[in-house]
Parts: sequence; C-alpha cells; structure tokens
Amino acid sequence: MSLVNDIRKLADLHFNDTVRRRQELHKHPELSFQEYQTAAYIKVVLDKLNIPYITVAETGVVAWIVGKKSSSNDVIVLRADIDALPIQELNEVSYRSDYDGVMHACGHDFHTSNLLGVATILQELEHLFSGKILFLFQPAEERIPGGAQEVLRSGIFDEYGDRIKAVLGLHVSPQLAVGDVGICPGKFMASSDEFYVRIKGKGGHAAEPHRAVDPIYIGTQLVSSLQHIVSRRANPAVPSVLTFGRFIGNGAVNVIPDEVYMEGTFRTMDEQWRKEALEQIEYLIREMPKSFGADVELTVKNGYPFLYNDPSLSKDVRTYMTEILSVENVKDVGIWMAAEDFAYYSHRFPSLFFLLGIRNENRLPQYGLHNARFNLDESSFLTSMQSMAYATIRLLGYDDV
Repeated sequence: MSLVNDIRKLADLHFNDTVRRRQELHKHPELSFQEYQTAAYIKVVLDKLNIPYITVAETGVVAWIVGKKSSSNDVIVLRADIDALPIQELNEVSYRSDYDGVMHACGHDFHTSNLLGVATILQELEHLFSGKILFLFQPAEERIPGGAQEVLRSGIFDEYGDRIKAVLGLHVSPQLAVGDVGICPGKFMASSDEFYVRIKGKGGHAAEPHRAVDPIYIGTQLVSSLQHIVSRRANPAVPSVLTFGRFIGNGAVNVIPDEVYMEGTFRTMDEQWRKEALEQIEYLIREMPKSFGADVELTVKNGYPFLYNDPSLSKDVRTYMTEILSVENVKDVGIWMAAEDFAYYSHRFPSLFFLLGIRNENRLPQYGLHNARFNLDESSFLTSMQSMAYATIRLLGYDDV
C-alpha cells in the first residue's frame, strides 16, 4: 500500500498551503465570467509549481501533468469550478469576503484550492503513473448558460477524443460528515430551466377589485395551477420540481398594483419529460393570465441537462476510494435535485461527480449551500485531496497496491 501511504503523507504535507489558498480565494470572490483575478491567482500557483497551463473560456485555466512511468494515451480530466455568488457574506472570519455582495457561498473556493492541492501531489508522483492529467479550473458554473459549454466549444478536449478515460469532479456537501464521500451511480443531478414572468394587470383601489385586473390574484392562481403539472401530469417515477422563488407585487394594504413579477425554476431527471413539461408550463403561463384580462411577458432560460455518473466508472472509483479512506467513509447517496453544468461533460465523456462531506457541528455551525453564513471544516481537504489524487492514479492503471 505504498501509494496510499505516499498520498496520505503528501496530503498532510500540503494541507496548510491548501487551506491558505482557500482562504485567499474566499477573500476575493468573483462572479460568473468575471473570474479574472481568480484565474490570475491560479496561474501564479501553477507557475510556482512549474505546471504548464493555458487559458480557456477567457477566465478559465487548463493545466496538465504527463506521467513519466511509461507511454500512454490515456487522459483523465479533473475539474473544479471557480466562480462565486451574489450574496453578502455574514461570517465574521479573518478571511471574510473583501467584496460587498459577492461571496463563495457554494464551496467553489474549496474546489479550486483542492484541485491545486491535488495537482501538487500528482506532480510529485508523476514517476508512478503514465498518461496525461488535465486540471480544468472552469468559470461560471453558477449562471446559465454555464462555463462548461464554453470550455467544450473551445475545442480544448477535441484532440483527445475517446482517449479521455474519465472526467472527475466533486462538490462539498453539508449533508455528509467530514471524512466521508458520497457516490450516486447513474442519474445524479437534475436538469434546470428558469422562468421570468411579468403579469401586467390594471391597478386600483383594494376596495374596488371589480374595477381592476388584479395581477397578484392572477399570479397566485398561476403558481398554484402550475404545480398540477408536476403532481398530475408527471410520471411519479420521474423526479420533478417546480419552484417559484421570487414573487414581487409592489402594491399596498389598500392598493392593487399594476403588475407582478415572478421567477421560477423547473428541474427533472428525464429529457423527454423535460421537453413536454416545459411546453405545458410555457402554455399555461402565456394563456392563463389572458383569461383574467391580463397581459404577460415570459422569458425562458434553458439550463443544464441532468448529470449522469457513469456506472462502471462510479464502481471503480468507489473501490479505489475505499482503499485510501475506508468502506465506512464511502457512502451511497441518492439523487440531488440541484443542477450542475458538469452535466455537459457527463453527456460527452465517462464522468463521475461525487460529494465531499464538510459537516462538523462540533467545530462550527453548519449552514446550507448558498447561505450567507455558509462555511466548512477545512480538515475535509485531507479527504478530498487523498481520494481524488489516489483515484486518478488508479484510473491511469497503477496496480501496485
């Protein structure tokens, strides 16, 4: 088990630098497609490590290491997303965001620093494996249409074709404890589409609703009716979620407003049902307000497809992770109705997107992803670096365990 011991020692050795980088990235978050400073920081680290790289999708970076053990055409891609969210951080920590209204509230600072740590480990072990490892620091996961499409359109992977044996990515999970990883073979994360709706009625006095066209009433009826598409039109065996998270009607206790603005999202795990559901949702949004005498404006943003974890790859990586962690620390997890543009890679290459436990209630309160107080136990870097580095080398054919 010399490889296991080597990776464990290297993860310990580079742990403090990895934590420091995460905190530096956390202090300087950047929104989707604006990650210029983040990319520059990544390049500085790669320069110090003497790892070559190129720019991709304007604010992304692709670096690489070629194994020296023997010649091989095999390629493994390791991906981290690098963008932050438009959230005002409420944490009182030394590495709190320096920028008002922007925060790493989804762990992408962790993902980025982890991948730099994995690159550091793999560079020191390049004599033990063959093949090529690509380290993809991808921009704009948080905003449709997503940076993954831009990376694929760039043609950066075209020269490799079916030589790409696997694309691996991870996401921190407050649902799992520190030390654990979670794997779900097959369909794992949902597709995502967005609706932006403006219902234009006719404002008036609250005491005279018959003289108005009440957009608040119409909007509430619309939200209620749309849920019937999920509860009565969807196959119960196909997970589906329709949620409206914004509903703005700037009236008053005695004022019916002129219009209401709504934003919502639809998520599912089946592309055919996705197409059918979107048609039904759009039809109802466009037609139902008219029956009440209102006009409607609708914008639909089609987002990411569902994310698919290759079953064979999932099985292999699960085995490898139990070798460096333990059977107890590698968990089976169910589907997650969040969306991820890693899904685009999963529809083109054998891919695995796994979860990394960050919850340690004894050390700090655990808030959910996209929360203004989100934070994590940085000791989880030991698990993430070890598991990703070890699985990568094993996928490249190393068998002296």
